[in-house]
Amino acid sequence: MFDIGFSEIVVIGVVALIVIGPERLPKVARTLGHMFGRLQRYVNEVKADISREMELDELRKLRTEVQSAARDIEHSVTEAGREMESGVRSVETQLNEAAAGASASTAAPPPQPAPAGGGSKTDGPVADGPATGAPQQGSLPGFERV
Repeated sequence: MFDIGFSEIVVIGVVALIVIGPERLPKVARTLGHMFGRLQRYVNEVKADISREMELDELRKLRTEVQSAARDIEHSVTEAGREMESGVRSVETQLNEAAAGASASTAAPPPQPAPAGGGSKTDGPVADGPATGAPQQGSLPGFERV
């Protein structure tokens, strides 16, 4: 720690023996040993506190990174949901316009109300194919005929 060699310790011990005297030297050495032990414990506690603070700081940084990533994912999912909803509304609008155009061009009878027993719901007469004489609806991109 202080890089003191054995010869230097011997010189310090001889000087302390001369200055302090042989009667008080054991008590002084014991007191210095206790103080040195306390100093070492204090230094170790400070090192441990600094280490904990560094780890805590790293955890805080990690937490902010995770929160940022979560916000980014939430934003992208929300944006994808909006785009999907917009696409669905666009297709729905196109289908409604096509259905309105088809019903306006043919003088079809008004749609019949659904039976009281809860039968299937339809928006009007259903064309089975080209044999019924109803005009064919143009295919939309991404949709194949069934």
